[in-house]
Amino acid sequence: MTANVNDLIDRLEEPERMIKQIIREMAENINQSKEGVIDAVASEKQLLRELENHRRQSEEWLKKAQTALEADKEELARSALARKNEIDNTVNNLKPAWETAKATSERLKNQRHQLEAKLEEVKLKRSTLIARQRAAQARQHMHKTLDKFQTGLDAQTRFDRMEDKVAYLEDRTAALAEVEGESSPLEKEFLQMEIDNDVEAELEALKAKMQKK
Repeated sequence: MTANVNDLIDRLEEPERMIKQIIREMAENINQSKEGVIDAVASEKQLLRELENHRRQSEEWLKKAQTALEADKEELARSALARKNEIDNTVNNLKPAWETAKATSERLKNQRHQLEAKLEEVKLKRSTLIARQRAAQARQHMHKTLDKFQTGLDAQTRFDRMEDKVAYLEDRTAALAEVEGESSPLEKEFLQMEIDNDVEAELEALKAKMQKK
């Protein structure tokens, strides 16, 4: 199992390097999209400004028409209303264009915010993933260290058994020397004489006992 895990880790791309690459690419894409979002928002604001300007002009021409009628200048009032009608047509054309531009700019801003949020999420996960990667590498290193340590223990055990055998041989040699004794020939002769005397004494005692019976 350890061999299979190690082989899998070796075949995987470096997670830390991959995460950094992803973050870098996401940041570059967000920066590049910034100009597009700015252009879209600027276009929407320009259309809104033109729309509001034409609406004000329409109101002004309406007021002029009212002023002309109050002055009994009906023809002038009619011309003012015609001008207002032209401006209202422009307003009617600008309004859907502005609404579309506004929807587009809002969608682009939301998408950019989502990208920025996703980038922050990836940055937060980066620390966790890197920590998990380094923990896995540490466990792998510990397994190798433990294997080496176990090999050392096995070698020490074999050495201890050998040392025990040598010590046993030394003890056996000492015991043999103790049993056989290291007395001189003269001491051995006196010892043998004492043994013979003891045997003779026991023999005489046994004879005396048998004679009494």
